[in-house]
Amino acid sequence: MKKFNIYIFIALLLVGVSCEDRLDLLPPQDVDNSVALSTDANVKAVLLGAYDALSIGDLFGGNTLRNSELLGANDEIVFSGTFGDPADIWRKQITNINSDVTETWIEGYEVINICNNVLSALDVVDEADRALVEGEAKFIRGLMYFELVKFFGTPYSAGGANSSLAIPIAENPNSTEEYEKSSVEEVYQLVISDLTFAENNLPSDNGTFANRVAAAAVLSRVYLQQENFAGARDAANRGLNYATGVYSLVGNLAGVYNNTNNTSEDVFAIQVNTQDGVNNMQLFFASPTLGGRGDIEIQPSHFDIYEANDERANLFYIDEATDDIRTAKWTNQFGNVVLVRLAELYLTRAEGNVRLGQSVGDSPANDLNLLRQRAGLADVVSPTLADVLAERNAELAFEGHKIHDIKRLQLSTDGLPYDSDQLIFPIPQREEGVNSNL
Repeated sequence: MKKFNIYIFIALLLVGVSCEDRLDLLPPQDVDNSVALSTDANVKAVLLGAYDALSIGDLFGGNTLRNSELLGANDEIVFSGTFGDPADIWRKQITNINSDVTETWIEGYEVINICNNVLSALDVVDEADRALVEGEAKFIRGLMYFELVKFFGTPYSAGGANSSLAIPIAENPNSTEEYEKSSVEEVYQLVISDLTFAENNLPSDNGTFANRVAAAAVLSRVYLQQENFAGARDAANRGLNYATGVYSLVGNLAGVYNNTNNTSEDVFAIQVNTQDGVNNMQLFFASPTLGGRGDIEIQPSHFDIYEANDERANLFYIDEATDDIRTAKWTNQFGNVVLVRLAELYLTRAEGNVRLGQSVGDSPANDLNLLRQRAGLADVVSPTLADVLAERNAELAFEGHKIHDIKRLQLSTDGLPYDSDQLIFPIPQREEGVNSNL
């Protein structure tokens, strides 16, 4: 693993130094962990660096969401841009020199390394804040490992052997050790452990940083991928209970998207403004007249997923320059990239309850009708599993869930079965070159 002194140096800059100390500053490549992680303030500054690394365009600043939609296109979207690497992801012709895939790997492990640095220095964190700092670092690490194993590993098989090798678990910060790949099961267990700790130790309200609602929500995603429907339902239900008095659904569809500040529905979002942050979903989905590239076109077949009078079918616009259909969910260049919305927790709880024939927390009908009413649709009385999945598909379209839902539901995309090797990212060539274990 490469060393990440730049993040440690940034941490020192965030902390600041006295005028007397400035003459004693070492060059950034010489800043040692013993300095960068020596105080409570320094460790917390490094943790901020983990959030910053998580938010870059190659990761949750947009590309991980975009790549999920490109892989799961299913004739509903077309990539018409000039960039060859995302085009190859859309075509499912991904090689081990694809730069987008390579950057996802590199930047993902940079995030993990920063978290490992924080976790290695918890003993210098003020005792009153130690569980919070550990919880945030483990939330970020768990989220990152989960994203990597979904893209680079085979789909999780409920009740089956998940011993196929996926990605390495890098345990030691700044290590040059050549890690071996861990199995899909081993990575999932680490993710669950990290997110469970985060859920148990983070507050429900933590500003724009990770909180226990977000941890429970991501845990519910993990359990869905495992087809552990009771676990997914219960995690979503806990998240909704934690959210009481802190989060609530936005009253109208127009207010859900393209916001520069978190809404009452946004549980966890990448913060973007005119000075910092990037929204690559807007970059690739929005028309050039709105500051985007206009690389992703929505096809008429997509609209088959909406019921008549569903107002979510109106969240689109025609690009006047090209006559292409584009989603209106990503039009603000400086809008936040929302990773977890409260709506998702209602959908997950409803799915778990329908599959198990139960009503833990609330009935599936009540959960779905909250979203259907906002979309201008009539209530459902006794929803089936097909009803729940259709509602999920309509509500979360173009928000980064597509390929992961296809894999867990064992569907196909563009003629390929859910477990096709063409839907798995290859280990980047540069990584194989420096690590013989890969």
